[in-house]
Amino acid sequence: MTSITEAMPANAARASRERFWYPYLLIAPTMITLTLVSLVPFIYTVYLSFHAAKFGRVTDFIGFDNYLHLLSDTRFWNSIGVALVFVGIAVPIEFMLGLVGALVLNQHVKGRSILIPLLFMPTMMAPIVVGLLWKIMLAGSWGLISYNVLERFHLIGQTSAFASPGLALYALVFVDIWQWTPFMMLAFFAGLQALPLGPYRAAAVDGANGVQVFFHITLPMLAPLLVVIGLLRLIDAFKVFDTVYILTGGGPGISTETPSILANKMTFEFWNIGEASALAVLVWIAFFVFCNIFYQVAKKRLNAF
Repeated sequence: MTSITEAMPANAARASRERFWYPYLLIAPTMITLTLVSLVPFIYTVYLSFHAAKFGRVTDFIGFDNYLHLLSDTRFWNSIGVALVFVGIAVPIEFMLGLVGALVLNQHVKGRSILIPLLFMPTMMAPIVVGLLWKIMLAGSWGLISYNVLERFHLIGQTSAFASPGLALYALVFVDIWQWTPFMMLAFFAGLQALPLGPYRAAAVDGANGVQVFFHITLPMLAPLLVVIGLLRLIDAFKVFDTVYILTGGGPGISTETPSILANKMTFEFWNIGEASALAVLVWIAFFVFCNIFYQVAKKRLNAF
């Protein structure tokens, strides 16, 4: 009897220890994988940014020289400006079109089960397919859109929109809107479908109209999803690389050269790996600060995180 009494606290202590370690064992594979594929390369990038690393050789420790040289380079600031214009035009339009489209889809549209997979097609396409598709559509003199819509009405000369320094960036914005608006529309539509029906029934009893229901019920309940999707899309749009690389390569000149394109050129054309690493770290710091401020403001205003 005594041995059983002594064994019970020991079993309870062992069970407590197992409960303590169980969550860590479950997330251990994910944490190890993330550390190997994300944290280790990032630490090495920070290491390279403080060294003279050219033509594949890492030599002297040079402190902040790479950062200072980069911050005094007009080409770096041009790439930041290009990315800001790209994000500033594309993301708000995608956001508004996506929200309006989601509200329309939520109104029991006939054939919705067929329409939704079709809407999602641009987002499912690989970037290289999107690039080649629009390179053909907007080709100078014979492209389906460039000839029949733009050249025929003298809105553009006999050249591709991607070859015009004044139009190339806006053509890229157009392609991005075409590809990513369906993603935002379907994400918002999924959020609308998950909203509880109770507040809507109460609003119907009170005689609220559609505008009042949207601004006082739908929008407040959907706000956390709108914030998260908008932030993710903003970050993704700022890092855009594939489509720009395929359609313009950053040109003509440097008119569509985003930070990702510039970092790629620094690494594989100029072989200045140290400065390219400094660029990557600066962009990461900027987004780290921005996301933290954005999160705190959203948390305070929405009280939803």
